[in-house]
Amino acid sequence: MYTIYGIKNCSTMKKAFAYLEQQGLTYTFVDYAKQKPNLQDLERWREAFGDWPVNKAGTTFRKFKQAYESASQAEQAQLLLANPSAIKRPILQGEGLLLKGFDPDKWPK
Repeated sequence: MYTIYGIKNCSTMKKAFAYLEQQGLTYTFVDYAKQKPNLQDLERWREAFGDWPVNKAGTTFRKFKQAYESASQAEQAQLLLANPSAIKRPILQGEGLLLKGFDPDKWPK
């Protein structure tokens, strides 16, 4: 059983959903738009990935890029919590597995 975090209408998320379904993998979807990640989620992801999981290519991030880059780590976390669409997606979590972004070569088969 996997948990996938992201935004439902994101094109990358749609590819990830299709992949999981093609592989016959069971998952729970957590939509950032309906259930925002909390600080514990962000901290867990930061620890696993070595940095905050930021979608730097997205339009939401570009709106506060300058503020983010000059902010402390705690302030960066608050910016991401207030703007969850700036969090990288998808994030896939399973037993012994935590991945960010969609890469079918790294995802479970």
